[in-house]
Amino acid sequence: MSAVSLDPQIETLLEQVAAKGGPAPETLTVAENRAFGRAFGALAGTPVPVADVQDTTAVADGRGIPVRIYRPFTEPDAGPLPVTLFFHGGGWVFGDLDTQDNIARTVTSRSGTIVVSVDYRLAPEHRFPAAVDDAYAALTWVAGNAPGFGGDGGRIAVFGESAGGNLAAVLAQDSLRRGGPRITLQVLAYPAVDRFDDSPSMYENMTGPVLSRSYLEWFWGAYLSTPDQGADPRVSPARCDEPAGLAPAVIATAENDPLRDQGDHYARKLADAGVPVQHLQVEGAVHGFLSFTGSVQLSRDVLNQLSDAVATAFN
Repeated sequence: MSAVSLDPQIETLLEQVAAKGGPAPETLTVAENRAFGRAFGALAGTPVPVADVQDTTAVADGRGIPVRIYRPFTEPDAGPLPVTLFFHGGGWVFGDLDTQDNIARTVTSRSGTIVVSVDYRLAPEHRFPAAVDDAYAALTWVAGNAPGFGGDGGRIAVFGESAGGNLAAVLAQDSLRRGGPRITLQVLAYPAVDRFDDSPSMYENMTGPVLSRSYLEWFWGAYLSTPDQGADPRVSPARCDEPAGLAPAVIATAENDPLRDQGDHYARKLADAGVPVQHLQVEGAVHGFLSFTGSVQLSRDVLNQLSDAVATAFN
C-alpha cells in the first residue's frame, strides 16, 4: 500500500485546511481544541432537512443528559418508529450536539428512524467512565421513554463515530452483560476500540492526516486517569473476553487512519464469535471523513450506506 492514497476531494479539502496553518493540535489547550472541533463541523455542508428537531434532557441515574431528537418525514399513520442512539466523535474531549449535527440528520432522513443524539460528559473535566455511564443512561432512558417522542423502545440501534464509535461498541457490550435494553444494530465508524493497539496502521499513519499518533495519545491522556484503565473493555472493547451474542455490527474503517487496523481486528473478532458483521474498508479516506459531506462525495456515499444499513436492520 502506498504511503498515502487520498480520495482527490479529501486531498483538496485537507490542502485548504492546511493552508490556514496553525500549530499541531496536541500542543493546543482543551479549549482551543474544542474551538477546532466546532470549526470542523462547518465542513458538513448544507443541513439535511428533517421533519422535527427537539432539544431535551434525558433524566437517568439521577442526572440530566442533554439530548437532541431528530424525527424523519413519515406518513401520518406510521406508528412508533425505531430509534438510533447517536454518539458524536471528538476524542471524548470535544464535540457536542452541533458538531456532528449533519451526520444525525442524514441518518434520520435515510434510515427513517428517530435519532437521539447524546451530549455525554467530556474529559478531562469528566474522565472515564463518565461518558460510558452517560451512554448507558441514555440507552435506558430511550428504552423507557421512546413512546413519549414517537419511538419504539424495543427497536434501538446505536451509531457512533471515532470516540463515539468507542462508546457505541462499549454500550453494545455493556447492555448485553447487564441485561439492559436490547440493541438491534451497532454502527461503528472508524472507532477507537483498543488503547494498546500497536498494529501497522499506527505506524503507516503516525503523522495523520487529521489524526496523528501523538494527537491520539493526547486524547487518551485526557480521557483516562491511569494507564492501566486502557485494559478495561469499557475503554478497549476489542479486549472483551467473549463477544458472542452481541448485536450485529456495521464497521467502517478508513485507509489512512491510525485506527484502521484495530477496527479491522474488531470486525474479525466479532465475526469469529458468530456476530453478523458488515465491514466497509473505505479506500482513500481519513479519520473523521464523515464530517466532510459538504465537499466530498465519498463522505456522502459512505454516510448514506451506513444510514441505509440502519434502515435495513429494522425492515
